[in-house]
Amino acid sequence: MIHFKNVSKYYALQHDRHYIFKDLTLDLPTDQNIAVLGPNGAGKSTLIRLLGGTDLVSRGHIQTDKNISWPLGLQGGLQGSMTARENVRFVARIHGYRKTEQIEAEVAEFADIGIFFDEPVKTYSSGMRSRVTFGLTMAFAVNFDLLLIDEIGAVGDANFKKKSEQLLEDCLDSTRFIMVSHSMKYLKQHCNAGVVILNQNLAYYDNLEEAIDLYQRTYIKAS
Repeated sequence: MIHFKNVSKYYALQHDRHYIFKDLTLDLPTDQNIAVLGPNGAGKSTLIRLLGGTDLVSRGHIQTDKNISWPLGLQGGLQGSMTARENVRFVARIHGYRKTEQIEAEVAEFADIGIFFDEPVKTYSSGMRSRVTFGLTMAFAVNFDLLLIDEIGAVGDANFKKKSEQLLEDCLDSTRFIMVSHSMKYLKQHCNAGVVILNQNLAYYDNLEEAIDLYQRTYIKAS
């Protein structure tokens, strides 16, 4: 389980606070593949960053005994002044690898960004960053109980998407996902449960179709 205890996330404005989540208390299961549903600006990516530890709550606590990945997607957490190779080497050593050449080669082959693999990440396009982040995360997927995926399906050409799909399928037996995507087809393909961002809170459903129904009734028909 992931336990949200009185969690609030807000951003300071000039004369006020803009709340993304407010006084959120919820237990989110970690044995399901969960789709995150909500309109643009509702906080889907913020939720992924909070779960992955790349952003901090303003108040309250998020607790779990599960090993959760860093956010995997368009804005993956790579260190900008380091090259992709240096990022991979750094993460590999954190995970206890003394010899990192094989992992570097595997990620480089998957990312397929040529000479840019040895250039600073800050020079990359969002798609290039995503390719490297995806390959890096999947290289260590066996170490995670839960993968956080943010719009990865929207990135790359047909060949990259095919490789990504295959890697995700290969992970299904050993790990679970919390996934953000604008593609309902993509979510239905990979997820069986859903969480809807509603009124600065979260509504969880074990049945994805029920979550989609709430999302559509609240946001689609109302627009």
